Amino acid sequence: MNYQQMRITVQVGKAGVTSSIVNEIKKQLKTRQKVKIKLLKGSLEGKDKKELFKELLIKTQAKLVHKVGFVIVLEKEK
Repeated sequence: MNYQQMRITVQVGKAGVTSSIVNEIKKQLKTRQKVKIKLLKGSLEGKDKKELFKELLIKTQAKLVHKVGFVIVLEKEK
């Protein structure tokens, strides 16, 4: 699959990884198999983007399938 052509469906803003972001990702993973997420630079707040990616993976129980810069693609765990 060409991940560059996928549309970004979730953006993590300056509030960071909130429960509403996690719930939205989980909801989208149920209807789609993959979700493309962009971290806005304001979401870092002194954190490393790898930490935020890991937090998203743990909270959504998803699998990382693609990562470029501040954009990741998650896939529903089987």
